[in-house]
Amino acid sequence: MRFSRNAAGTLFVGGALSMTLAALAYPSMLGLNKVTTDEGRVIAQTQWGPLTEADRDFVVKVRAAGLWEYPLGQMAIEKGTTPEVVNAGEHLVDGHAALDASCRKIATLLNIPLPNAASPQQEGFVTTISSKSGKDFDSELVNTMRMTHGSIFNTVAKIRSTTKNTLIRQLANQANEIVLDHITVLEDTGLVNFEQTLHMQTAPPKLPAEDVTPPPPSGRQPQVVLTPPPTATSSPLVLPGESNPAPKSPDPKQAPDPQQSAGPQVG
Repeated sequence: MRFSRNAAGTLFVGGALSMTLAALAYPSMLGLNKVTTDEGRVIAQTQWGPLTEADRDFVVKVRAAGLWEYPLGQMAIEKGTTPEVVNAGEHLVDGHAALDASCRKIATLLNIPLPNAASPQQEGFVTTISSKSGKDFDSELVNTMRMTHGSIFNTVAKIRSTTKNTLIRQLANQANEIVLDHITVLEDTGLVNFEQTLHMQTAPPKLPAEDVTPPPPSGRQPQVVLTPPPTATSSPLVLPGESNPAPKSPDPKQAPDPQQSAGPQVG
């Protein structure tokens, strides 16, 4: 089974707060690299619990993951050659739209700057996969996605078991559920080469920091929003103090709104 070398590597990604903006400034080396060797270093005390470097980096990783996996999910829906690959694409779009909405809400409360683009490595994945067609496209997408999801799955577990911040804990709970769902539907395609994929996941190459770091956000650019599909089944987190909106029953007589497309929006 063909597995491109360009896919070699792993993924890496207001409230009453007592903190300084300097403490939460977007680090120059995020992604797989840490600002210090102490992931448990507390960078802010918040009403939801202490926020560590690892907590902050996790939120950025979740955001960055959606920025490249969401468009590839859309691509899988359009170019996938089997119902299983198309189904995997639908799950990717649905899950990352909900996860990204949760991430943006939590980042606002914790004053965490978020990237507006994925890392160069992640963008490279998109370029490589989008250049494929037919069965090569299916294989490249599934194996790259299985590799990166397997890596972030381990990160989610570590954050969930160590964070003392209730908002980060909620995000980790949701990420755990969605990432596991994505791993499952990717494996259901029957295209995963486990020997190669797991090797890449457990023994990633050493890459320069700039390759695995999402570019810092620019104040001049509106925030990219991942629009949920009209048939979305995943929902953003309901955070403390928010009301849980009652689900709306679809009106069979109402035609779909052509404005509600499932593409990234800028807002």
